[in-house]
Amino acid sequence: MSRQYLPAEQSFLDPARVDADDPGAARAVVIPFGLEASVSYGGGTAAGPAAILKASQQLELYDEELSCEPYREWGVAALPEPPIASGLEAALAQLAGIVDGVVAEGRFPLVLGGEHSLTPGAIRPIAAANPGLVVLQLDAHADLRDGYQGEHYSHASAMRRVLDLPGVSLVSVGIRAISAEEVAFYEANRDRITIHWAKDQARWDIEEIVAPLRGRPVYVTFDIDAIDPSIAPGTGTPEIGGITTREAQAMVRMLDGVNIIGADLVEVSPPLDPTGATALAGATMMFELLCVMASAGSR
Repeated sequence: MSRQYLPAEQSFLDPARVDADDPGAARAVVIPFGLEASVSYGGGTAAGPAAILKASQQLELYDEELSCEPYREWGVAALPEPPIASGLEAALAQLAGIVDGVVAEGRFPLVLGGEHSLTPGAIRPIAAANPGLVVLQLDAHADLRDGYQGEHYSHASAMRRVLDLPGVSLVSVGIRAISAEEVAFYEANRDRITIHWAKDQARWDIEEIVAPLRGRPVYVTFDIDAIDPSIAPGTGTPEIGGITTREAQAMVRMLDGVNIIGADLVEVSPPLDPTGATALAGATMMFELLCVMASAGSR
């Protein structure tokens, strides 16, 4: 399939990298999708993808901990952001089609949002092709409401809609905002949902968190509000008590050896952080994820 790609100066990572002029050969395909349709506090997610792409170009291409330059092992390309369909259901179907096309080419889809409601659309074709899919959610919010403010596909319902897909299970990390309704759903579905609460962070063993993911297909969804708002304030529904960027890096790096088959980064709202630190944090986490995957693939 012939695809249009963003030119190197608008793409993900340093435009001077050696693979920048051959996007068709890249194994990782970045999909900008600035969905903003159900935000319920601060807005701005429509501007997220452009800010993340811009921030990514300031990153060093070499990861000193993993001794890896992911663009060399994998290649990285980015698609132009499409005009997003009106209405959440139509937008999710649109994104599912884009991801399906990337996966059908044997490539890795990395979606840059955009609000968290996009995740059920992104994983729809992945779940259909990968029985037993596990979604690893790094987030402040459980997102298990069965609709919010009259919207079935709300960003506050993202993981509930993910669990509508047969055979999908959920491992959530960093949760510190949840409603009574969501707790009841969680308790009734403990066989499919594991939550590692932020309040227990001092007792977390990251390897114990990651161990159940090994040997299974995994999709990673990283809501930037998993990180404490004192570090990453540019998000629409911030919650205090989050993880640091260093802790987030450590968690992503512990995914070495896990069969990650897709990922997204959501809820970056550039207007709420004029410093650009939040977009930079998001870009860095996705760079780290690509490093983990490229490093594993080169061994």
